[in-house]
Amino acid sequence: MTVFPQTITEIKKGLKQGDFTAVELVEHTYRQIDEIDAKVESFLALNKEAALEAARLADERGYGDDAPVLNGVPIAVKDNIVTKDLTTTAASKMLEDFVPTYDATVVEKLKAAGAVIIGKVNLDEFAMGASTERSAFKITRNPWDLDRVPGGSSGGSGAVVASRQVPASLGTDTGGSIRQPAAFNGIVGLKPTYGTVSRYGLVAFGSSLDQIGPMTLTVEDNALLLDVIAGHDVHDSTSLNELPMNYGVKMGQSLEGMKIAFPKEYKAEVIAPDIRKAMEQAGAYFQSQGAIVEEVSLPLLKYGINVYYIISSAEASSNLQRFDGVRYGYRSESAKTLEEVYIQSRSEGFGEEVKRRIMLGTYSLSSGQFDKFFKQAAQVRTLIKQELDRVFDTYDVIMGPTTTSTAFEIGGRVKDPIAMYVEDLLTVTANIAGLPGISIPAGFDQSGLPIGLQLMAKPLDEATLYQVAYDFERNHDFATQAPSL
Repeated sequence: MTVFPQTITEIKKGLKQGDFTAVELVEHTYRQIDEIDAKVESFLALNKEAALEAARLADERGYGDDAPVLNGVPIAVKDNIVTKDLTTTAASKMLEDFVPTYDATVVEKLKAAGAVIIGKVNLDEFAMGASTERSAFKITRNPWDLDRVPGGSSGGSGAVVASRQVPASLGTDTGGSIRQPAAFNGIVGLKPTYGTVSRYGLVAFGSSLDQIGPMTLTVEDNALLLDVIAGHDVHDSTSLNELPMNYGVKMGQSLEGMKIAFPKEYKAEVIAPDIRKAMEQAGAYFQSQGAIVEEVSLPLLKYGINVYYIISSAEASSNLQRFDGVRYGYRSESAKTLEEVYIQSRSEGFGEEVKRRIMLGTYSLSSGQFDKFFKQAAQVRTLIKQELDRVFDTYDVIMGPTTTSTAFEIGGRVKDPIAMYVEDLLTVTANIAGLPGISIPAGFDQSGLPIGLQLMAKPLDEATLYQVAYDFERNHDFATQAPSL
């Protein structure tokens, strides 16, 4: 009986050695989904027929040195990234039957690299949430404890990798939506520098904050996937022209002399004791490797969550205007006038959290409140970025916890919006300032739930993040541990 490997690197090796074919691997992947996803509830749509055809073509191309870098490798895609001829719902009733006629740029790049798109995975509706309980279709569960959330909004992307259904997935990160579920699921998740990865074909939430990024089992796989999806795109005016070509180039290099900042604000009582202990151990480890770890102060970080929710909600209220029941998407069957089409379609098509953020954003942009809320938030955003720039004048990396707690119970916070918003407390900074941020496994709490270590670097310095993360990973066994489903 064939034993199929679980990481991209191992899969590539097995395909090249002829241990199995891509068709056999994809058939195995769907058997895994049939068995495991009934418990985890990650997938919203499967791409079985097209995936098997893509696998057949991968086998025909072969696995020589000139083969595409992801030839035959199964990948899952978050369901707010459009896929040609495969439903893209953003986990909303508003787009329940939407079948795009084109692929997002990142999906085009995956296919060009030979990857096999297995299916679309669950999220909080329109990526607004921190638990994947806000999907219109199902609640995804954490593979480490099926009574707990997988985080959000990329909870489906995190859970499907942690449960070993696929070796990698794409997620999106507006305020921590890759890194927080990566932490909750014990995997690696990267939010790239703003503009590194094209947003063309992404269902927009907060356009100045959104980024697509890779979620994988290992740091090496993560860097490999970023190499594939990064790059300038003429379809996205915010994508950057000059980008590094090899993000994993510094992996394996010594940390001797590297300067790592540990903000004292990341030691606050709001952070669970087990997580604080794991961060202290991580800092001690980096010091043992020759890095210089020093405490710094970032007093403006406490305003990040307020800035984020004002700006992201304002951008969401603007981006979601297009869903009006006229051009495409859900239309109320009971509407009889044009005004009723607008009002009833949006009232029935959007979920509670989406409507809450639209209202919040519309209010902060209104003529009487703009200066008081949106303008002031934008000004504080600039101050936060300047504060971080000053830190990076001296330090290579900022380290700290990804989350204040490990995965919480399903239903535990969904009725308390403020408690759910605070989940983004430690992650929004990277989005506000456009920085790259990564979460890697850093241990387990007393209940056996994963803890995430977050690293941030200056813009376009993902290579340093991967250097530090890879060093930590190869000297700990956290990434090799898997939930016992």
